[in-house]
Amino acid sequence: MTQAQRAWAGIDAGKRHHHLVVVDPDGRTLLSRQVANDEAELEQAITAGRALAQQVVWAIDLADGPAALVIALLLAHQQQVLYLPGVAVNRVSAAYRGEAKTDAKDAAIIADQARMRRDLRELRLADTTVAELRMLTAHRADMVADRTRTINRLRTHLLGIFPALERALDFTNRGPLLLISRFQTPTALRDIEEHDLIEWLREHKARPAAKLAAAARNAAFSQHTKIAGETAVAQIIAQLAATVLGLDHQLATLDTMIAERFHSHELAPVITSMVGIGTLLGAELLAATGGSLGGFASADHLAGYAGLAPAPRDSGRRTGNLHRPKRYNRQLQRVFYTSALISIQRSPSSRAYYDRKRTEGKRHTQAVLALARRRVNVLWAMVRDGHLYQEPPLSAALAA
Repeated sequence: MTQAQRAWAGIDAGKRHHHLVVVDPDGRTLLSRQVANDEAELEQAITAGRALAQQVVWAIDLADGPAALVIALLLAHQQQVLYLPGVAVNRVSAAYRGEAKTDAKDAAIIADQARMRRDLRELRLADTTVAELRMLTAHRADMVADRTRTINRLRTHLLGIFPALERALDFTNRGPLLLISRFQTPTALRDIEEHDLIEWLREHKARPAAKLAAAARNAAFSQHTKIAGETAVAQIIAQLAATVLGLDHQLATLDTMIAERFHSHELAPVITSMVGIGTLLGAELLAATGGSLGGFASADHLAGYAGLAPAPRDSGRRTGNLHRPKRYNRQLQRVFYTSALISIQRSPSSRAYYDRKRTEGKRHTQAVLALARRRVNVLWAMVRDGHLYQEPPLSAALAA
C-alpha cells in the first residue's frame, strides 16, 4: 500500500484500553484497533500508525490521568499531539451519521476533527517541576475538599448533641478542633475547671486558650439535657476532629513541597511580584498553563482560556448579548479571581479600579471579574517582558 503524505490519528482514551483510529486526508479509515494501556502495546500501535503516512498528527480526548502514558510515548517520539476535550467530542458526535456510541466512533470523530480543525491546543512535554506542581496542586485541592467535608460532618454530629458549642466555635481553626477532640459533651466541659481547661489548651498550643475555654464552658452551662446516643456520637466527633487535625498536618507538609518546587521555577519571581499572587496561587497558575504562557497567542487568548472573556450570543436583531463562557479552565479562573480579591485589599490601584466598576453599576462579582480580566493583561506583559510588577499610579487605574 502506498504511504500517504499525511494522516490523522484519533485516540479515545480509557482506563484499561484506548481505541485508535487513523484517517487519511479524505477522512477514510486507514486503521482502527483497540490498544491496551500498556507500554509495549502502545509502542506497537504508535509504530503501526506512523507507518501509514509520512506525517501523522495525533489527537486525544484526555490530557492526563489514564492518557498520561500514551501522551508521554508520543511526545518521546517527537509526534505532534492535539487535545480535543471529551465534552467537545460528545457535542460534535451529533453531526456524524448514526446514533451509536462506541469507542471506535469516538476515536474516528477525534481523528476527523483533528483533520479539519486548526484551533486545537497542542500538548507539549512538561518539565519535571511543572508536572510535579500539577500533581501536587491537584492532590492539595482534593485534601482541602476532604477537610471541608469532614468539618461539615463534624458540625452535623455536634449539632445533634451539643448545638450551643457548634454555634459558639469555628471549627475551621486549630484551637476548636483540639478542644473538641477531647471534650465533646456539656458534661465533660462542666466537669473540668476553667483554669484546668485553659492549661490543657495551652499545653496543646491552642490559641487563644482563655477565650476558647470561656466560650466552651458558657456553652456547656447553657445545656443540661443529655441526648440519647450522646456517647457514641461523641466518639465519632473525636475521630472526625482527629482526622481534620491530621489533614492539617499533611497540608502543611504538602505546602512546603509545593513552595520548594514553585520557587525553583524561572517565572516564580515574576509571578509572585504581582500583588495578590503568592506561592500557592502561583503554583496553580503554572500547573494550569503548563509552566509558561507560550501556548497562548495573546492575553485575550489566556483570558478566554480562564473564562474571563465574555462570549457573545447574538441572533438576528438581538446583538450585544455577552455571557460567561461555559467551557474554560476553572482552576485558572480561580487563580485570577482569588488574586483579584486579595489585590483589592492590598493594592490602591486595584481598589480604585474595583470601586470605579462598582459606581458604574456592576455587582461585586462582576467588578472582581473585570479586575481579574485587567490583571490578565498585566501578567501577560510581565511574563512576556520578564519584568517585575510595579504598582501603577491611581490616575492610570481610574482612566483604564
